[in-house]
Amino acid sequence: MKIKNLVFDMGNVLIHYNAMHYVEKYAKNKEDWPLLLHEVFQSVEWIRMDHGTITEAEAVEACCKRLPPRLHSIAAQLYAHWNEDIPPMEGMEELIGRAKAAGYGIYLLSNTSVRYHNFRKNIAALRYFDGEFISADWHLMKPSPSIFRAFCLHFGLNPAECLFVDDQPMNAYGAQCAGMDSIIFYGDMPQFEAALAAHGIQLSAAQEGTV
Repeated sequence: MKIKNLVFDMGNVLIHYNAMHYVEKYAKNKEDWPLLLHEVFQSVEWIRMDHGTITEAEAVEACCKRLPPRLHSIAAQLYAHWNEDIPPMEGMEELIGRAKAAGYGIYLLSNTSVRYHNFRKNIAALRYFDGEFISADWHLMKPSPSIFRAFCLHFGLNPAECLFVDDQPMNAYGAQCAGMDSIIFYGDMPQFEAALAAHGIQLSAAQEGTV
């Protein structure tokens, strides 16, 4: 069946997301970096925020119970400010603009917390999107096939007509289990465009001066 819709993940697809970069930015003592990485970004609370079952304030409180007092303010800063440093993935906005011009539906399907609604305005590529589906809003998460089914039901899309793009193989597999084809994005735009072409995605030609 012909692909009519492109469905994009956010972190490390639309934008760069590097948890260790944030830790290094806010914590000056290198010895603290592994602990902060594990207890903030790799914590159960971080997952629960993405699932929409815990507030950010509750996550900070739980995290700080596991950290020494000297790191409490740093942990709070990480929760509050990580999204201020989310540079766009080079070339992705331009490619999405071409896909939109070629007539494809463009959608977002991302595991992220409700904080997304505060920083989405900083992701320029979203101006091309026809719809956004955020895990915390629906209490569903990738790679569970249920989130992909709910996404398609919400937007009235046929999963067989959707191509999902994610940087994580387990999420790409989850999409496949729900009837979507998928591509793993490795950060290489020429490789990605070739993968799209292999799936029959015909993009409009790039125009000089466009973004």
